[in-house]
Amino acid sequence: MMQHPQTEPAKRAAAIDWYRTPVDPAALKKLYARSDAQGCAQTLGYLAVLVVTGSTAFYSAAHWPWWATLMAVFLHGTCFAFQINAVHELGHGTVFRSKRLNIFFTHLYAFLGWINHRMFETSHVRHHRSTLHPPDDLEVVAPIKITLKDFLRSAIVNIDALLHVLRFTVRIARGRFEGEWELTLFPESRPEKRRWASEWAWILLAGHAALICVALCLKLWMIPILVTFAPFYGGWLFFLCNNTQHVGLRDNTSDFRACCRTFLPNPIVRFLYWRMNYHTEHHMYVGVPCYHLGKLHALIEHDLPPSPMGIAATWREIGAILRQQAENPSYEHPIPLPASRR
Repeated sequence: MMQHPQTEPAKRAAAIDWYRTPVDPAALKKLYARSDAQGCAQTLGYLAVLVVTGSTAFYSAAHWPWWATLMAVFLHGTCFAFQINAVHELGHGTVFRSKRLNIFFTHLYAFLGWINHRMFETSHVRHHRSTLHPPDDLEVVAPIKITLKDFLRSAIVNIDALLHVLRFTVRIARGRFEGEWELTLFPESRPEKRRWASEWAWILLAGHAALICVALCLKLWMIPILVTFAPFYGGWLFFLCNNTQHVGLRDNTSDFRACCRTFLPNPIVRFLYWRMNYHTEHHMYVGVPCYHLGKLHALIEHDLPPSPMGIAATWREIGAILRQQAENPSYEHPIPLPASRR
């Protein structure tokens, strides 16, 4: 195998003394409680949405006009795009009380979404510990630049993402790790960690290849469109939700209120997004299941910056910040924080 230049893993800084809004211990204990019933409502509910939208598109291809099929497929892709949020929540191990259910559905959604959950989970632990503190967190690096072109590229059909995921998955399957962040998380000195990530990459490649072959042999050409290629179209709503989390906010701060954003979309979007609109609350108390984040928000709202109502209002706020940062790269958005009661 060709040797690639290696770098030393980045040195971890001292633990950050994060500010967290005080919560009554008894109330917090209730919020931390995990429920298999509520976990099923979220996990199977989201899966049911995908089954309904996928079945509608599949039926439409044989019975309805082409334009109706196109609309049904696009709606399916819009809902399907939130796989990473499912993997994210299940990967925290907080959705179900049962560890086995968390693991099973993590694998399911990671496969559907072409996500190497083993690499993501390794990275995400560091992201939570050192949010926006490079080089300890290189999962998200500020300042984050987002353009209209970025949105349009992913909103309808994202060929670039498909090619990137294929190249990335093949590279990891071959055991080739590149870049500062990958080499920090999966150093050459830890071959067992690399094998762990490479195994899942092979599962993704072999599993989707088998699915495509079987579907084409059975002349079910819609199946690959609705499963294998579904993460790569209809991403407009996911883009507008997921890119709100840290964009325009501060790095190297010990206050989650200054580096994470909470916004309040309608209940349907909250459900599809696995309640990650409560992003400040999620970072403050990462062990709280997604279905309790709304209650946590109600408890600590008095100590948070104002939360924009709806996606449009959120992006008006973000757009103003990004324009300021484009004019003045050193600009830091003044977060309207309540007086700290630390």
